[in-house]
Amino acid sequence: MDKPNITCYLKPMCGWSEGVRSVLRKHGLEWDEKDVMNNPEHRTEMIERSGQMMQPCVEINGNMLADVSGDEVEAWMLSNDVVAPTDSEADAPTDQPCADEIPKGQTIQFKN
Repeated sequence: MDKPNITCYLKPMCGWSEGVRSVLRKHGLEWDEKDVMNNPEHRTEMIERSGQMMQPCVEINGNMLADVSGDEVEAWMLSNDVVAPTDSEADAPTDQPCADEIPKGQTIQFKN
């Protein structure tokens, strides 16, 4: 498979963003990461390219996946032959919200 061109619009500390990073690491992929929290230009670019304001947004070979979890990114890559199935495990939860978005009474799950 050809090496995909991946740009990720992510927050530095966010469960959803870390899930996307974890899936990309799981498949040994490289990506260009744009911090939408600390860089207003990256946030503006994400909104213009994705047509919406939620993150993570991941652009793979020109295809924008907006407001996605790591699981959704992996499913898209598998169904579009960007990556092949692997027995490797993700090193972080791939479908978990940011800590400030977790409803009261629920907890964050960590992988061992």
